[in-house]
Amino acid sequence: MQFRHPRRLFIPLFLALVPAVVAPAQDRFAGLPDALRPFVTRGEISGAVMLVANPDRVLHRSAVGSSDLATGRPMQPDDLFWIASMSKPVTAAGIALLVDDGRLAFDDPVEKYLPEFRKQWLVAEQTPERRVLVKAARPVTVRDLLTHTSGLGEYPVTDPHWTLAEMAKIIAREPLRFAPGSRWAYSTAGFDVLGRVIEVASGEPFAAFMQRRLFDPLGMKATTFWPTPAQEKRLARSYLMNPAGRLEPTPIYYLYGGAVTDRARPPLGGAGLFSTAEDVAKFYQMMLHQGRVHDRQILRPATVAELIRPQTGTLVARPGMPWGLGFCVITDPTKMAANTTLSPGTFGHGGAYGTNSWADPTRGLVYVFMISRDKLSPNPDNSAMRRAYQDAVAAALAQP
Repeated sequence: MQFRHPRRLFIPLFLALVPAVVAPAQDRFAGLPDALRPFVTRGEISGAVMLVANPDRVLHRSAVGSSDLATGRPMQPDDLFWIASMSKPVTAAGIALLVDDGRLAFDDPVEKYLPEFRKQWLVAEQTPERRVLVKAARPVTVRDLLTHTSGLGEYPVTDPHWTLAEMAKIIAREPLRFAPGSRWAYSTAGFDVLGRVIEVASGEPFAAFMQRRLFDPLGMKATTFWPTPAQEKRLARSYLMNPAGRLEPTPIYYLYGGAVTDRARPPLGGAGLFSTAEDVAKFYQMMLHQGRVHDRQILRPATVAELIRPQTGTLVARPGMPWGLGFCVITDPTKMAANTTLSPGTFGHGGAYGTNSWADPTRGLVYVFMISRDKLSPNPDNSAMRRAYQDAVAAALAQP
């Protein structure tokens, strides 16, 4: 895939002077933009959106910098972002809806819905010269996919217009990297398969099911797999740091070279969603309310508890962060600098371009942090920008 741009873009000097869009002055978190503005001034990010909410309302929402360096358009709090792997907990909630409906179970074998997953092969031995395959001792389950313990790897997409059914068949052809349940290894492809499971179990297209059962009831009006042309105008453009130390445009690789508005692209449960900070907050507010939105029970409280319960036992996932069902769960905040201000039991997920969303049940707070910068190595969830945001929130909370 090749991405051409007419020239390299540099951070205009005026961006340092662009005022942040902030909430009212009485907002105790009104200083958050000041924590992120230096990253804009130094040209490390184009801009950022920050949000803090409790289960019932947004406490703070602000923006700093620019959403498009070519035009100098100031970042707005309602700008749209590619949220990448933050899609995974949302897909998990779609599976959970069907569990509550009695249409599937977390421990169902995937082959019950997708026959192509029957009698999968497993890599028993692999060297540069040969690969030995054996039959897997047990089938991959829905729970395995949700916890990244399935053995599925990542698979290159050679056709940007594959359907979810076609993708699932191609993924199922590849042998498992390890026996299901024996190891933890992150797999975005596993969540793309879950999108297809939802289609089969629900009897309707994955995107339509999510819209009807989750996005509409929660009022997530901007959340979509396919931004409209009007939404594209509010899209925060993606950047990476070039060898000269300056930001330049980079494509969203999950578009596979196509347009952001291309509705022929499959709705990918692993990393396909676009959303706003406020829409993401609505999802986590529902979770903090044990599956309830106003007077409507979206998910059963017991199902919510199962989603955010650590599921991976002694398997090594990320430092201080085992996996629930689709959600990462923070059990030891001291293991990652960006998590140190959060409580044990906080759950959420990050995205490839630095977006992050977390819900802290102990404090009753939702944190949403949105940037669009690729190659935030070694870990976009622990970026200097996210650390600055979390520290600024903690400082505001510490004020009398």
